[in-house]
Amino acid sequence: MYLFNQGVNYESYRMLGAHKMQSSDGENGYLFAVWAPNAKSVSVVCDGNGWDRNLGRMHKHNASGIWERFLPGITEGQNYKFSIETHRGDLLMKADPFAFYSEVRPANASVTTDLSYTWKDQTWMDARIHTPLYDKPVNIYEMHFGSFKTRDDGSFYSYTEMIDILIPYLKKMGYTHVELMPICEYPFDGSWGYQVTGYYSANSRYGKPTELKALIDALHQNGIGVIMDWVPAHFPRDAYGLAQFDGTALFEHPDSRRGEHKEWGTLVFDWTKTEIFSFLISNALFWLGEYHMDGLRVDAVSSMLYLDYNRRDGEWLPNRYGGKENLEAIDFLQKLNTAVFERFPNVMMIAEESTAWGGVTKPVHEGGLGFNFKWNMGWMHDVLDYMQCDPLFRKGNHNKLTFPMMYAFAENYILALSHDEVVHGKRSLIDKMWGTYEEKFAELKLLYSFMYAHPGKKLLFMGGEFGQFVEWRFAGQLDWMLDQYESHAKLHKFCANLNHFYRSHPCLFEIERETGDWKGFRWLNAEDRDNSVLSFIRSNADETEKIAVILNFTPVERVKYKVGVPEYGEYEVVLNTNAKSYGGDGKGTRRVKARTKPLNGYPYSIELTLPPLTAYYLHLTKLPVPAAKKNTARGKKTSSTNSNK
Repeated sequence: MYLFNQGVNYESYRMLGAHKMQSSDGENGYLFAVWAPNAKSVSVVCDGNGWDRNLGRMHKHNASGIWERFLPGITEGQNYKFSIETHRGDLLMKADPFAFYSEVRPANASVTTDLSYTWKDQTWMDARIHTPLYDKPVNIYEMHFGSFKTRDDGSFYSYTEMIDILIPYLKKMGYTHVELMPICEYPFDGSWGYQVTGYYSANSRYGKPTELKALIDALHQNGIGVIMDWVPAHFPRDAYGLAQFDGTALFEHPDSRRGEHKEWGTLVFDWTKTEIFSFLISNALFWLGEYHMDGLRVDAVSSMLYLDYNRRDGEWLPNRYGGKENLEAIDFLQKLNTAVFERFPNVMMIAEESTAWGGVTKPVHEGGLGFNFKWNMGWMHDVLDYMQCDPLFRKGNHNKLTFPMMYAFAENYILALSHDEVVHGKRSLIDKMWGTYEEKFAELKLLYSFMYAHPGKKLLFMGGEFGQFVEWRFAGQLDWMLDQYESHAKLHKFCANLNHFYRSHPCLFEIERETGDWKGFRWLNAEDRDNSVLSFIRSNADETEKIAVILNFTPVERVKYKVGVPEYGEYEVVLNTNAKSYGGDGKGTRRVKARTKPLNGYPYSIELTLPPLTAYYLHLTKLPVPAAKKNTARGKKTSSTNSNK
C-alpha cells in the first residue's frame, strides 16, 4: 500500500480489485480492495450479499486510503460494485477500477473472474526477448474487432471464433502484427473504445478474458504479434466509472483547465497524484504480462505533453516555470517506458504523437520520452495531400513527397494509414485518390508502393487492402462483397503480394533506425518535379541487396525515361503495379541493362518506359563494367599543331 501511494507499485492490480482466495480459517471467497481515500464509508455490494451495503462494509487503511473486505462464499461470475458514501452523504455506485471483467453493455457492473490460463506460446515469447524489431519487417494490420467481420445477423464473433477467421486471413495477407483498437471495457460503441471505463477489463462484447488470451496465444503460435491501443490520456464521465470516484476529483485533476478535454467531453488524469502512476503503469504491465501483448500503441500522446492542447488562451494553466509543457505527464511517460522495458525487452511502445516534440523515441537516460516507435503523422498528412491533388498541380507539390525524408531518421517511425484517416468525412483511402474509378486503383497501388519502399515500419487500417469505398463504420462489418469485383480483388491480391515482398527483402527494412545516417536510402532523382517522377535506392545492411524504386505520379506514359544509377548491372522489374494480375494493362519495362552514360551525378544510367501512375521495384544484379572502347580510326594522324587547331 505504501508503494502504491508513492507511485511505484507497478503490480497494484495484484492488491486492488477482486481476488479469489481462501481465508485463514479455510473459507473460500473473494478479497475486495479499492482506493477511495476521501469516502466516508465503502461497501461491496454484489450478487452474493443481495446488494445490501450493510453486509459488505469495508475496512479502511487510513494511511493509504485503501478499503478492504473479504467476503466468503463469493464465486466466479458474480456481479459486484462498490457502494461509496461521500462526505456529503451521497451514495455512489461505482464499478471496480481494477476489475478484470465486466457486464456486457448497457449493464455496467464488475464481474468476479479468474484469469488463470495455460499458455502455449513459449517459443514466441522466448524469441521476442532476443529480437529487437528495429531491423526487422513490421507491417501492422489495424483492426476494430467488432466491425472486421460479423455474423449474418450483425452480431459479434467471439474472441474464440475469431481464431479461425482472423489468423488465416493475416497469414494469407502477410502481416507481421495485428493492432487491436482498444479492447478494454467501454460503454459507448461510438467511442470505438477510446473512452475507457474498465482499464483492466477485457471487452465483454466479444467474450471472456481467457478467450482473449486464447486468441493472442493462437496468433503467437502462428507467428503474428499483437499490439493493443492503450488510452492513458483521458477517460469518460460515466457516473459508474472513475469520474468523481469517491465524491471528489480523485482520478481527474480538480481544475478544469487541466482536468478535462471539452472537445472530447472527457476528463484528464491528475498527473500530480503518484497513485495515478501506480494505477496506469500497473495497467500497461498488466496487459503486457498477463495477456502477453507485444506492444502498446499509446493514444493521444500530444494531448498529454502540452497543457494548452486544444485550449484557447485563458483555458489552460502554465507549468511552474510558466511554460506549456506538462511536466508531470512527461515524468509519467518516462517512468512508464522505463518500467516497461525493464520488464519486457523488445516489446513495442508506440507513441501516437503529432507534433514536432523532439526525442519521442530517444531513451529516457538521454532526455527522451523513452518510446521505441512513433507514428509518422507528417509523412501521412503530406503524402495523402499529394495523392488527392490533380496531377496538373503535383509538380508544385513535389516537396510533399521529398520533405519527409529530411526527418525520416530523426525518430523510429511507423508510417500509419490508420482509422483516423477514413472517418468523419475524410473519405476512404481509395476515394481520396485523384482520378477516374480505374485511376483511383492505380493511384492507391502507387501510394502503397511508395509507403512500403519508404523508410519506416508500416500500418494499414482494415478495408484499405481491398479498396473499401465507403468510410469505416463501426456498426457494421467491412464490405467484403467487394472482392467479387475484379478491380477490388486484384488490389487485394496486390496488397498481399506487396506485404510478402516487403517481408522477404531486407533492403526494405534493415536500415531505418534513428541513426542520423542514410546508409539504407539513396536518392536517384528527387528533383524531377516537372514529370512528377520520384526515384531512389534501398539497400540492406551489408549492401548485398539493392532495389531501385521508380514512381510515376502522373497519368502520362514516360517513354525512354532516364534514371542515373550508381552501379553497373542488370535492373529487373520485380514489382510492377501495372501488371495485368494487379489490374493494369501489363505494359512497361521488364528488364534493362545500365549504360555507361553518366546522369544526375551517377556514372551510369538506365532507360525505361514508365506506364501512367505506376510504381516499379527493380532488383539490381551487378555485372562487370565493360572496358572503355579504344579509338580505332585509321589513316589519320593527329599532330600537336592539328590538335591545337
